Amino acid sequence: MQKKRAAKAPKRVAATPDSAVSEQAPPVSLVRRARRINRALAEVYPYAHPELDYENPFQLLIATVLSAQTTDLRVNQTTPALFAKYPTPEDMAAADPSELEQILRPTGFFRAKARSVLGLSAALRDDFGGEVPGRLEDLVKLPGVGRKTANVVLGNAFGVPGITVDTHFGRLARRFQWTTSEDPEKVEQDVARLFPKSDWTMLSHHLVFHGRRMCHARKPACGVCPIAHLCPSVGVGEMDPDKAQKLLKYEKGGFPGQRLKPPPDYPGQPAPPLSAS
Repeated sequence: MQKKRAAKAPKRVAATPDSAVSEQAPPVSLVRRARRINRALAEVYPYAHPELDYENPFQLLIATVLSAQTTDLRVNQTTPALFAKYPTPEDMAAADPSELEQILRPTGFFRAKARSVLGLSAALRDDFGGEVPGRLEDLVKLPGVGRKTANVVLGNAFGVPGITVDTHFGRLARRFQWTTSEDPEKVEQDVARLFPKSDWTMLSHHLVFHGRRMCHARKPACGVCPIAHLCPSVGVGEMDPDKAQKLLKYEKGGFPGQRLKPPPDYPGQPAPPLSAS
């Protein structure tokens, strides 16, 4: 006669974490509107691309790290001398810290940036044979490299889809009601549910371009925005067309873009040099 096995205690079900909400399928209406917005922005900015000048993955990685708390234009004015003196990770890792700091001074927070540049260059030299890795999990281990920087490099240097959540992207994603979160990783998760992976890199460019040129933080140019009819936040900015027109920046306002070496199909022109102060 077999002994009866003792009944197993029921498994305890943990409370559903907040992050699980992001795994639920978003409303179809939200997905459709989000994709319409992206298609409309693609027509407005068919030339959208990284506004940092670079010639290889290493240059893009360094330039993106330097772009924190400053403009891409300022970085583009700084990197020619930087890469001329230190063209490879091996060269950069061996740089004299004080000399490197002086080159990076115009970008702000130059001491911290110099430490990051030296550290990530040494890591590339020692751990990756002097090559920029093409995996997010490797990139985020480098000093000064977070998900935003990693996705910039992956999407633009390696063709690996990624969503780049900078201040512009996060602001527009909230205005479009794609997310309510202020946390970059949560924003990335929420927006990723709305689009196929193949759209992620260009979607990032579209939102960043629009955020820099029209949908500004303090005073969006709603009155001349070509996607105002799709935007649930229309009216948060200037609605008068004449006044809104004066708010436009870069090529949309008839001004130079951020790149000093724009590709042939880029409408922006090289900007005049800024003072080093």
